[in-house]
Amino acid sequence: MTPTSLIGGHASVTGGLATGGLKSMADMGAEMIQVFVTNPRGWALTPGKPEEDAKLAESGVVSYIHTPYLVNFGSPNPETLANSIAITRHTLARGVACGARGVVVHTGSAVSQPYEDALRQLHEHLIPLLEEIPDGGPDLLLEPMAGTGAMLCSTVQDLEPYLAALDWHPRAGVCLDTCHAFAAGHDLAAPGGVTETFDALHAIAPGRLKLIHANDSKDVCGAKKDRHENIGAGHIGAQPFGEMMRHPAVAGVPICIETPGKLEKWTEDIALLKKLRDNP
Repeated sequence: MTPTSLIGGHASVTGGLATGGLKSMADMGAEMIQVFVTNPRGWALTPGKPEEDAKLAESGVVSYIHTPYLVNFGSPNPETLANSIAITRHTLARGVACGARGVVVHTGSAVSQPYEDALRQLHEHLIPLLEEIPDGGPDLLLEPMAGTGAMLCSTVQDLEPYLAALDWHPRAGVCLDTCHAFAAGHDLAAPGGVTETFDALHAIAPGRLKLIHANDSKDVCGAKKDRHENIGAGHIGAQPFGEMMRHPAVAGVPICIETPGKLEKWTEDIALLKKLRDNP
């Protein structure tokens, strides 16, 4: 029997990581959640409350943590690099405490330095963090970006040199964002586009897809713009998401929305994805 993909969303942690997160999950009709454990736009190493981390772990809920948007292991700025290392290490530790399956990190940009130098930086600074993850701890999930500027990894094909820079470490997984992939040039809306994209991902990184960010796109394919839209309301459309969930590489992989709006819209998006999943 093919494993079913759990469908959920990014949860509010107002009131505590578990208290707020589990309430948000129920309100959205979610089956899994993704959370921030620090300010998504800052560097502060928020300690959280041990009892809340333990409560989330004990709940058995499938959860993921997203690192702050500022993290960039390809940056030539020493301060940005140092902060990226510190907050990723901190987030992985929080992931261990709360029982998260994975910690999502953006694959970053070379900014003003050569691509090869940025990859050497990844090798030097990310591998030690991967080595520190204990047995049973969260995988580090690499999220390719939309392709703007000097991004290190946007297309599925870009994952090959990126993972090679990490020596194909077994704790390095992949979080694929459908809006980012579409923006980078993977035409998920075209006939056969979903199959082509996920076939390529499986060929390059078999078994490494651990999470999907399901987002429609406000912009056309290849626009290199990271602008999420509600499921079915953008240029990808609803049906490719159903096709995606029937691809063998996606079997059992949790799917998390990061769509615009508030609770009403998120509830609608999760309900639509469940319908596409359960009524092929």
